[in-house]
Amino acid sequence: MINIVELFSGIGSQAKAFERLSRKRNFQVNVLKTCEWDVHAIVAYDYIHNGSALDKRTLELKREDLLKELKKLSLSNDGKVPMKLKTLEAYSTEVLRRIYSAILKTNNMISVKDVKGEDIPNNVTVMTYSFPCQDLSNVGALHGYNKGIDRDAHTRSGLLWEVERILVERQQQNLDMPKFLLLENVTALEAKRHSKNFDEWKERLESLGYVNQVNRLYAPDFGIPQNRKRLLMLSVYVGDDENAREIVKKYFKEHDLNNPNYIKTLNIKMQKLSKFLKLDYTNETYLAEAVLSQPNDTESRKSIWEKNSKILLEDGTMKNIVQTITTKQDRHPNSGNIYFNPNNTKSKYRFLTPRECFVLMGFDEKDYEKIINNNFNSRKNSLFFSRDKMYKLAGNSIVVNMLEAIFEQAMDLNNILYNEE
Repeated sequence: MINIVELFSGIGSQAKAFERLSRKRNFQVNVLKTCEWDVHAIVAYDYIHNGSALDKRTLELKREDLLKELKKLSLSNDGKVPMKLKTLEAYSTEVLRRIYSAILKTNNMISVKDVKGEDIPNNVTVMTYSFPCQDLSNVGALHGYNKGIDRDAHTRSGLLWEVERILVERQQQNLDMPKFLLLENVTALEAKRHSKNFDEWKERLESLGYVNQVNRLYAPDFGIPQNRKRLLMLSVYVGDDENAREIVKKYFKEHDLNNPNYIKTLNIKMQKLSKFLKLDYTNETYLAEAVLSQPNDTESRKSIWEKNSKILLEDGTMKNIVQTITTKQDRHPNSGNIYFNPNNTKSKYRFLTPRECFVLMGFDEKDYEKIINNNFNSRKNSLFFSRDKMYKLAGNSIVVNMLEAIFEQAMDLNNILYNEE
């Protein structure tokens, strides 16, 4: 049994990767706990991985009971700042029930700031921590988020140091350390302005008994036609065992995902972009989603077409890759634009649809449908999972295929070091 804990869990790219890998390598996986404060990500995670059925413990709860429980938690409506009490109270009883049910079903610890070392179970195989990137990324810097991960900066990205606190507390209490840790973030983590802090983080993990392997991965190398580069660091716990340390180092040297020659041995071919784009407009659902992704014919929107990558032109010419999927498409820069002319008064192009963004992050189309087919009104005439929210959920996730490659290595080492899988 492979037990995982997902800090900053989002919609569960990590769980999705393990789900696929478990079928490939024939092992069982159990998500012991998650940690996520964004209510939309919490419910989406539950839909994708557990289904839409409500937790039985919530069925008979009244509105005042639900509010009492949810008020205790540090929830967010946008993933950036705490939710205001009036926002929570404005939700209908059924929305409150849906959120609370998802929290219970996913064993969600909500805020990493509230997680104590003892809250992490003893039998954790892998603990993941894809902490916020706003204060690290180039896009974030354009919007004024440039304080990075300084310990005293009190930034969203600085929540990394909460992971340190959790691990130190476990060590001080002589509790089992997670066998593997996985960090995922933007490659800017190694940029000059952040490298000192990142080096400190790596050294801190080494002092706690971990061996670190930093991987700079490119989505097309793992089959996904998206120009997305990310840093993923796998840390393996060896404690004071020098023999185990050397075994791990030797493994990483022989299985170096930073080495193009080793990547070639994996025999992973980038899939055709046409497989991911929903261009069959005889499908009424795809057509409707395309029209909703078509901007108005204004000067600002003409500029977006001119300044960004053209994924598909009028003559049928198609690029083989899209630009990085981010949390928004109606802006410059975006992931690219598609010629689209259904004879209406709007622009003769469209953005990627939320559905296309999901599959370009490595999720299955059915995962997207699990969310959309169970959508509900958060308020009158306002869907809980709006199009903007769906773009954001996709853009904040991790390419599942990249994670599969990293977790494959973790499972190899788990077998070598512990004879377990």
